[in-house]
Amino acid sequence: MLEKIEMKFDPEEVIEEFEALTKEAGKVQEETLKKILEENGSTVYLQQWGLNGRTDPEIFKACVPLVTHKDLEPYIQRIADGDLSPVLTGKPITTISLSSGTTQGMPKFVPFNDELMESTMQIYKTSFAFRNREFPIENGKALQFIYSSKQFKTKGGLAAGTATTNVYRNAHFKKTMKAMQTPCCSPDEVIFGPDFHQSLYCHLLCGLIFRDEVQVVSSTFAHSIVHAFKTFEQVWEELVADIREGVISSRVTVPSMRSAIMKLLKPDPEKADSIYNKCSGLSNWYGLIPVLFPNARYIYGIMTGSMEPYLKKLRHYAGELPLLSADYGSSEGWIGANVNPKLPPELVTYAVLPNIGYFEFIPLRVNLDGLEPTPVGLAEVKLGEEYEIVVTNFAGTIFLTKIIIILSETSIRIYVANMICHHEYIMHYWFM
Repeated sequence: MLEKIEMKFDPEEVIEEFEALTKEAGKVQEETLKKILEENGSTVYLQQWGLNGRTDPEIFKACVPLVTHKDLEPYIQRIADGDLSPVLTGKPITTISLSSGTTQGMPKFVPFNDELMESTMQIYKTSFAFRNREFPIENGKALQFIYSSKQFKTKGGLAAGTATTNVYRNAHFKKTMKAMQTPCCSPDEVIFGPDFHQSLYCHLLCGLIFRDEVQVVSSTFAHSIVHAFKTFEQVWEELVADIREGVISSRVTVPSMRSAIMKLLKPDPEKADSIYNKCSGLSNWYGLIPVLFPNARYIYGIMTGSMEPYLKKLRHYAGELPLLSADYGSSEGWIGANVNPKLPPELVTYAVLPNIGYFEFIPLRVNLDGLEPTPVGLAEVKLGEEYEIVVTNFAGTIFLTKIIIILSETSIRIYVANMICHHEYIMHYWFM
């Protein structure tokens, strides 16, 4: 499946595929659920619910109960401890992600597999295709403030790390970024470096080395971009000196990082003078990012929810550069892509991709008879109503969150408006 990523990336082809999927959302949802159940019907967890090979949505809803992560922790722990039987998935799990811990105050184990990686790349490619239509880039680089924590082994020998670590360490991530003509400025030694502060310094230095090629400035979260340029305010003269002399600062002590940067760094007094003069001419660092990177088209990252307080400072650094909010997902999986990049972060919406999971929406309205509201499908939501969402997918579960659904009048396309944070994990079953 993932071999497709190696093919040439065609944004218009991706958009056409997206249009086809969303116009047939109901049908695609049924097919997706069928595939999930066929691939995983023989698992220890699903066998107990008496599906007996049936894959239609109504039987699924009737037989398989909603549960929380706590209910499935024993199954996930079996996998982490080395149980090779099909506990939750038909295919073996070889990697574990750690959730952010924002739900219960501590990280949780989340199975990670090729299906989740494929969904991740589909989300990336879909949102990029729409961004590239509005803000086209070509043969450039991305200054990405991304960091990969060290993986460790579970009791059963599975590699474990944060979800972003598992994505960044996957070869298909780099291939996809290259296909989308936005390879990262920084070498792997910086991304996977053991010291955050040294990695950040090197990210900034790599950005300056390739400053005329940088077309995108991004990070997973808006606060990381703000922090990076606050750091730049403190170390910019040192960075300029590195470029002038072609020797990296002594503050970078990790041998692998120093070696990787020195392969890129050459004495360039002319570039150093240009950066120095431009920074000296700024007023309170306003418009710093486009001054440093004159060919940058936009700034990209998660900017909703708890990231919104950073927008004022980020806009200060961005000047006239547009801020584009990233896609919506979690350690457990994905829900939607930002396919309307011209909207400001405060108004961002997300289009649900109907083939990456099976989606159910629980109406928030109270029934007059006092009964619990019945979940409706992706193609059954109503304009302007509020729902909580439950997702069953190939690679984890999505949080239960309060959302607003807006139904397009021209096609069955669901836009999830400003989903912010998760409150409680809820699912039919943990990992499909």
